[in-house]
Amino acid sequence: MITWKSFLKNDSINWLLENNNPSVRYLTLMDILNKSNKNSEVIESKKKIMESGLIQKILSKQNSKGYWFEPENFYIKRKYKGTVWNLIILAEIGADGNDKRIKKACEFILNNSQNKESGGFAYSALKSGGGADSKVLPCLSGNMVWSLICFGYIDDFRVQKGIEWITNYQRFDDGIQELPENWPYKKHINCFGKHSCHMGVVKSLKALAEIPEEKRSKIVKITIKNGVEYLLKHHIYKKSHDLNKVSKPSWLQLSFPHMYQTDILEILDILTRLWNKDRRMQDAIDILISKQNENGTWNLERTFNGRFITNIETKGKPSKWITLNALRVLKRYYI
Repeated sequence: MITWKSFLKNDSINWLLENNNPSVRYLTLMDILNKSNKNSEVIESKKKIMESGLIQKILSKQNSKGYWFEPENFYIKRKYKGTVWNLIILAEIGADGNDKRIKKACEFILNNSQNKESGGFAYSALKSGGGADSKVLPCLSGNMVWSLICFGYIDDFRVQKGIEWITNYQRFDDGIQELPENWPYKKHINCFGKHSCHMGVVKSLKALAEIPEEKRSKIVKITIKNGVEYLLKHHIYKKSHDLNKVSKPSWLQLSFPHMYQTDILEILDILTRLWNKDRRMQDAIDILISKQNENGTWNLERTFNGRFITNIETKGKPSKWITLNALRVLKRYYI
């Protein structure tokens, strides 16, 4: 009988369970070994996440008001070191949303990046407060909604408004529809051009996939369905109008964290979280399997290291985060 473990060259689980990365240890116990959240090892690992060196280094640079460095430079001028980027990293590695420092960061983003009218998230704030409507981006909106949901804000009316922005404005156009004339489509052609931005689709779908199933409205479910079909039409990483061509070669390089970029592993992770198993995913699955090392691990192939507050793993070396995510994808896909 073929199972997901049949595709592993070796067992890397004990490596993932090492204490030097409590976030990976916690998620391995939960997602790979199916431990209960009441299990003593799970409880202890989760408790130690906030004590990890990575989180402590990031939080040590945080201003007491919740932002990093200059408050106005939360996205562009401090790219990968500003508030937006640290919020994404902290969410990716499982920081505790109940921690007062995390809450301050969330409130800063909600007060400075979210456009008060539409609910989308912008890369620049207005002097009167909130994000500028002309600076709202789909990938940023998806990343911020996802991060805030991870930190326990799912029922906050502001996050609900962010979800509505995605369901109202995110397009899944394969270059065959007319670009709408109304806001926000004419403001950012790169994001809202005739063909939908792949990153905007991925981050929007990532945010919606994080909503618990019982809390997904009808329009959320419809948007998820449309987003999934868009990605499947592209076979994850290809040009849909010529499946012999790769849309962007960097999507084949495994990275963590992705920030506004993406790769085949992140997309497969989102699709399998939504319990998709489609033949159009198989090429990407095969590429993922082919990248496995002989010891059952996967390497960090692309990184923004050097631009973060602190580096995350080592490029070209086995990555616990990528290995964990690869195992999760294979386990869901071959269940």
